[in-house]
Amino acid sequence: MSGMKRRDFITLLGGAVAWPLAARAQQALRVRRVGVLMGAVESDPARRSQLAAFRGALAKLGWREGSNLGIEVRWGADPELCARYAAELVALGPEVLLADSSPSLEALHRQTRTIPIVFVTVADPVGQGFVANLAHPGGNITGFSVFDAPMASKWLEMLTQITPPVTRVAMLFNPATTPYANLILQAMEEAAPSFAVAVRAAPVNSDSEVDAVMAALAREGRGGVLVLTSIFTATNRDAIITLAARHRLPAVYAFPFFAEAGGLMSYGVDVADVHRRAADYVNRILNGDKPGDLPVQTPTKFHLVINLKTARALDITVATSLLAIADEVIE
Repeated sequence: MSGMKRRDFITLLGGAVAWPLAARAQQALRVRRVGVLMGAVESDPARRSQLAAFRGALAKLGWREGSNLGIEVRWGADPELCARYAAELVALGPEVLLADSSPSLEALHRQTRTIPIVFVTVADPVGQGFVANLAHPGGNITGFSVFDAPMASKWLEMLTQITPPVTRVAMLFNPATTPYANLILQAMEEAAPSFAVAVRAAPVNSDSEVDAVMAALAREGRGGVLVLTSIFTATNRDAIITLAARHRLPAVYAFPFFAEAGGLMSYGVDVADVHRRAADYVNRILNGDKPGDLPVQTPTKFHLVINLKTARALDITVATSLLAIADEVIE
């Protein structure tokens, strides 16, 4: 064979066939990279459970950490940390980013207009300028909104379906971590006449300010509180729940983990479910879909939790009609 032995030729030919097969196998096992910026403290068990739901949903879609997927997680307990960790995550060059909370999304949005971002627990993505519209977000951002205007009516209805009923409602929020507060305040003010209640904004920046708001509301009588969910209220939820009990005020919260921690009632999306749904969008983007072509999803699954143990401690009677439709009643 002109200077080449038959055995050498066969070995060379076999290698030529094997090389593209090995290359294809290597390509198939390429590790994809996802960055996650959680708007919470890392020690929060409820928030860790939501992250676990996201990871579990990705695993069911075939993405295995340590095999074909790498996930980098950062915990931004305040807007400053979110800004720092957003820069860190973008510098790592992930293929997709998950933004949990409005401050997380804002921080990532400032860092990149090219890396796809999927958001969760964001109330007003259009009003905050993250997407052009819900159906066709455009750009590099899409995700899952956690607020729909009828939720405001439901919160007020809940506070009037207890005995004694509420006639004054303070909307408790932290301005730095709740940029969507005006959207919800407007929805509540529009719904308030139907329930014969007065609504007012109650911005707070510390536990002492929460105490002052609740003390004033208790002195007025027939008061109740709506606590908007944000990094601040989630991180300080034990103190907020304790202060509501101390001032004997009924309070409604937006996410179930508040009622599970001792709050009177909660009504809102199942946050763990939203994280699971976000995994589908991350999967689609990793498989070639563009975030701007994926519509922003509005809430479809709501969870009503009533803590009867807390109601009894406050000498509050919850209407049987409300108890009948509760998804969970804590005895």
